[in-house]
Amino acid sequence: MFIEPNISGERRGSIEVICGSMFSGKTEELIRRLKRAKIANLRVEIFKPKLDVRYDVQNIVSHDTNAILSSPIDNSQTILLLHGEADVIGIDEAQFFDDQLPEVCDQLALKGIRVIVAGLDMDFTGKPFGQIPFLLAKADYITKLHAICVKCGHIANYSYRRQQHNSAQFLLGEKDLYEPRCRKCYYEKA
Repeated sequence: MFIEPNISGERRGSIEVICGSMFSGKTEELIRRLKRAKIANLRVEIFKPKLDVRYDVQNIVSHDTNAILSSPIDNSQTILLLHGEADVIGIDEAQFFDDQLPEVCDQLALKGIRVIVAGLDMDFTGKPFGQIPFLLAKADYITKLHAICVKCGHIANYSYRRQQHNSAQFLLGEKDLYEPRCRKCYYEKA
């Protein structure tokens, strides 16, 4: 990622979006960037949706169990209340937040804060998921990550739901419910 040099000395904010399918390493990348910001002695605040309790109620945890402390919240407006004096704000599972998240991220970036958002870009039906498309449109930097297809070993960018009888868009799960697939294997549905 290229960061423009700051000649004037004023603090410039930005929005970074990390997206991809399940098991592509989005949360791992978010944690890596946030830990690097902490090493640089930047003030970091981290948020996740309160409904995401798969690994831990409070921590953001990647599939390989790397973790970082976060604040679980009910809605994106709460970030504006809790960000304090943060230089960097991390937001995980952005697809589960309300439709105010892109505006909240814009407001934070305008205050000179580096905002790093991670989330699924498509749901299990292959359609754009939640607020991620709107965040991608506003992003200064975008990182699209890929998993490995469990059927053929090629690059996977789809999250295949193994239980096709449940049509709810929000169904929290891991490898018991989802698997990464390439386009060909996703559409074969076998």
